[in-house]
Amino acid sequence: MKLEELVKELTVEEIRGSLDKEISGVIYDSRKDCAGALFICISGTKVDAHTFLPQVIEKGASAVVVEREVEVPENVTVIRVADARLALAELSAAWFDHPTRKMTTIGLTGTKGKTTSTYMLKAILEAAGKKVGLVGTNGAVIAGKHYVTNNTTPESYELQQYFHQMVEAGCEYMIMEVSSQGLKMNRVAGISFDYGVFTNISPDHIGPNEHADFEEYMACKGKLFTMCSTGIVNRDDPNWENIVKGHTCKLYTFGCTPEADFEAVNIRHLKKGSFMGIGFDLKGKAEFPVGVNIPGMFSVYNALSAVSVAVLLGIGSDAIDRALASIKVDGRMELVYASDHCTVIVDYAHNGVSTRSLLSTLRDYNPHRLVVVFGCGGNRDPHRRYEMGEAAGHMADLSIVTADNSRWEKVESIIKDIHIGLDPTEGKYIDIPDRREAIRYSISHAEPGDVIAIIGKGHEDYQEVNGVKTHFLDREVAEEMIKELGYK
Repeated sequence: MKLEELVKELTVEEIRGSLDKEISGVIYDSRKDCAGALFICISGTKVDAHTFLPQVIEKGASAVVVEREVEVPENVTVIRVADARLALAELSAAWFDHPTRKMTTIGLTGTKGKTTSTYMLKAILEAAGKKVGLVGTNGAVIAGKHYVTNNTTPESYELQQYFHQMVEAGCEYMIMEVSSQGLKMNRVAGISFDYGVFTNISPDHIGPNEHADFEEYMACKGKLFTMCSTGIVNRDDPNWENIVKGHTCKLYTFGCTPEADFEAVNIRHLKKGSFMGIGFDLKGKAEFPVGVNIPGMFSVYNALSAVSVAVLLGIGSDAIDRALASIKVDGRMELVYASDHCTVIVDYAHNGVSTRSLLSTLRDYNPHRLVVVFGCGGNRDPHRRYEMGEAAGHMADLSIVTADNSRWEKVESIIKDIHIGLDPTEGKYIDIPDRREAIRYSISHAEPGDVIAIIGKGHEDYQEVNGVKTHFLDREVAEEMIKELGYK
């Protein structure tokens, strides 16, 4: 691609050198092949790529994007910009020929519910016969292929590469989770979202390397509603008005209040045989019953967010009903087994708040006993261990304390920390450090009507011990034990 064409929509402060040259690629990692490429100097928190310019030029870079004055040979074109991360996003979009302009684009932001809501919407659109690409916490899914991603919202170049693959695969819709970090670091710049969705917000991702405070966290989430044509927000969240402050989009709301454009009424728990979920009647901009194959009040809100978008896209209630009645999201309140004997669920809950919320939800289904299998990650804040122990001790009839990803810590030390929160509750528990054995015990000792929640790892398909990762997926282990025990 000609450099002149590549920078056509870029806001620049200065250009030094010729734009009449072919560019072989857009690069921001100095370790890659830079011959004939446009190299972008990102000033990161730990590394400033400007310091690598001599090596990059020696490798044959044809042009560079910088944020400050630099000395380079005359044959290297210099493009100075105010924000190199923003430039990377815009140049990546141009390099892949603006793929999001060729699809209907939907971005979801919020503290919780993004993953489940995106998968619900994907299922609905596919039930209506549409081709869909998705990017989020569980990776990217394009034409049935799954790609592992390092972040909920990958770097802008990788994002645009995925979008290009979606277009090549014939996708009509792109759905993605939009993290606050992705918004703050301009990873989603260069995307004009057709729809932006806000699920909810609570204090999270606040710290030296993330957000300075809750106000900045909200402000970053709110950026999405200056980047989309239509916004759909959870009216029941107490901070929804702060999120949409300064919005430039047409706005719709969803919730359990009559003021919402999409309202859930007559909410009811559903449990019959292998089905365990929640139902409600939709009122407002559309009216029909909704049944979701994932239990819990949060499933009402996740479904509302997905259904609201689907209705605005003109998708009929039949496709919505078929999709949500059979929806499964890896590691998110994932129903592994259900019968009159017991119910087994896998979930990603890995802190005190999410553990309490999950167990409270399962209590609503009146189990004979509520059994929870959990551990905590090593080399992480020990307060999470106390809080999970306390939540399990108060909420479960039996806690089976085991390993998670111990990393470089001893499992026994982590379990001791969990006891600090668990012991004062006087809740019943046993320790089984081997996670496979803990899952086996929970299922082999199940009593009729028990609900067993295996939590903490969710969709993760590995266990990390002493820096070594080995394959381990809670769902697979639970299914293996169920088969071994001869459960029907």
